[in-house]
Amino acid sequence: MDTTRTSNLLGALALALADEVQQVTAQDTGHGATAPAALVSIGTYPGQTIDQLSGVLRLSHSGTVRLVDRLARDGLVERRAGTDGRTVALYLTTTGERAMHTLLAGRQHVLERALQGLTEAEQTQFTVLLEKALTNIVTSRSHADYICRLCDETVCPEAQCPVECAGKRHAAS
Repeated sequence: MDTTRTSNLLGALALALADEVQQVTAQDTGHGATAPAALVSIGTYPGQTIDQLSGVLRLSHSGTVRLVDRLARDGLVERRAGTDGRTVALYLTTTGERAMHTLLAGRQHVLERALQGLTEAEQTQFTVLLEKALTNIVTSRSHADYICRLCDETVCPEAQCPVECAGKRHAAS
């Protein structure tokens, strides 16, 4: 079977959705690029360090510090003492939590529009296919974190996430 057309359609869908999600999350937070993903990561894993956030976002340490500086200046993120005295722990402020929930809702709206018109059975089948495709593309534990950097983990908990499960398998091997 020639999968050229299917892969081309998938690429068009992925790019269109990525563009729309980037636009809505930047609009909702007032920050573009990696800031929305930083808010989601810090909100999902409060207390993480700059180094941990840097790994999730695939930013340099200094780039992550500058990003956190901007988010803190805007009242979205706060730094607290870390566990070892040498690091800082990152937490969302109340304003940051609201921004995270707003951007996740905007993301969800964009993604749900793509599913309109599919029957319940088609959506169920599509979910199974997406889980398989996502499992196929994970290359490492850190790659799994990067893939899910804008995911709403309340609707796809870690134990059920195909990306997280694939990342754990890579880490164990």
